[in-house]
Amino acid sequence: MRLLLFLICFGLCVPVFAQQTSASRTDLENKRKQIMDAIRETEDQLEATKKDKKATIGQLRALQNKLAERQKLIGNINSQIDQISTNIELSSSEVAMLRQKLEELKTRYAQTIRYAYENRSTYDMMAFLFSSSDFNDAVRRMQYLKKFRDYRKHQVDLIRSTQVQIEHKIGVLNTEKSQKDELLSSQVEQKQVLEKETNETNKVVLDLKGREKELATNIEKNRKAAKQLDRAISDIIRREIEIARKKAEEEAARQAAIAAAKNPVSKYGGGKTTTTTINLGNSNNNTRASRNNTPSSAAPSYALSLTPEVTALSNNFQANKGRLPWPVSKGFIAEPFGRHKHAVEEKVMVDNLGVEIQTNAGASAFAVFDGTVTTVGFVPGMGQYVLVNHGQYFTVYSGITNVTVKKGDKVKMKQSIGTVMANDDGVPMIHFELWKVAGNNSSSPVDPATWIAPLRG
Repeated sequence: MRLLLFLICFGLCVPVFAQQTSASRTDLENKRKQIMDAIRETEDQLEATKKDKKATIGQLRALQNKLAERQKLIGNINSQIDQISTNIELSSSEVAMLRQKLEELKTRYAQTIRYAYENRSTYDMMAFLFSSSDFNDAVRRMQYLKKFRDYRKHQVDLIRSTQVQIEHKIGVLNTEKSQKDELLSSQVEQKQVLEKETNETNKVVLDLKGREKELATNIEKNRKAAKQLDRAISDIIRREIEIARKKAEEEAARQAAIAAAKNPVSKYGGGKTTTTTINLGNSNNNTRASRNNTPSSAAPSYALSLTPEVTALSNNFQANKGRLPWPVSKGFIAEPFGRHKHAVEEKVMVDNLGVEIQTNAGASAFAVFDGTVTTVGFVPGMGQYVLVNHGQYFTVYSGITNVTVKKGDKVKMKQSIGTVMANDDGVPMIHFELWKVAGNNSSSPVDPATWIAPLRG
């Protein structure tokens, strides 16, 4: 009886687990395809960087990204192998239990056949019926005989269906084992490729380290260009805060004048008016919207200075954190946000206020959200840049050419604003920043990678 209850529970649980496993395996396979696509795209970009006989930072970044994707692929394969191994164990256990169930069914069926054989004569059947105490008893005995025949038929059906289940499970088990063998083979192959790519990366690193003076010059050049862009963006945002503050101050003064007009002083002196002074901050005190710089506390909140339409846009931008589109259709983050070691010179620390995204030649740069173009400028060493206002948020797109927008233009999400240009190494690279204005009117850059959606999947 306990075995029967266990089989019933097992039969109910296994299909649910199988559905979950199937869905999980599908996710893993889809992720594997996405990783393979990412590797192919990086390889295409890598081939473009190899046109220059000398090793470049762009080539190194492409190799490093490919290594990272290759490691993800191996991890994905390992996960699939672990999952299939678990499925094989479950399927093997289920086959064993089904076989045990089949043996019990065969034993019970043999017992019924033996009983039927021992009581096979017509005389015994008739004697069984005519020995009934009354008509109702005879009917019950007839029903018993019918149920006994039905039970035997049901036993045969159970035996056949169990045999079919066992054959099906064995087929699934064999398929699982074949898939595991294929994945194990793929795992070995990918590890060999990973080792080859690691050696290639190390070779490029050594080549670049042999040109320390050239690297040092480029690092310093890029640092100066980045600081210049930082100052420009900081000053522009500060001006935007000041403009919004003045507009809010003017609107407050206008509303005060309207209120005063509605409540004039009584002609006979019986009335009394109260003048309310609305202090929105001293217009001579410039707010400072630079990194870690807080303006005068007398200034009104920038957020409160925004119009209802812009406030709604800003809130919508905030609500889409982690789902914003990329500023390019293809590519990878070649250099992350924040303070980190240089790709080659590990003793050199790099401060990046955004992310560097390496993409394909001729790629278009896209606005990541609706907004208004605040500035189109130029910084030597970084090319043209576009600053887009999204309320409390500002996005910066630097390293582009053939800019198709101008100051004051309204842009839509995924609208092209220009073409990504090649850097000094001949690598198409866009510098992307995201700034936020806090409640105290200070502005600071945040990591754009946490705001944009995964490029694949």
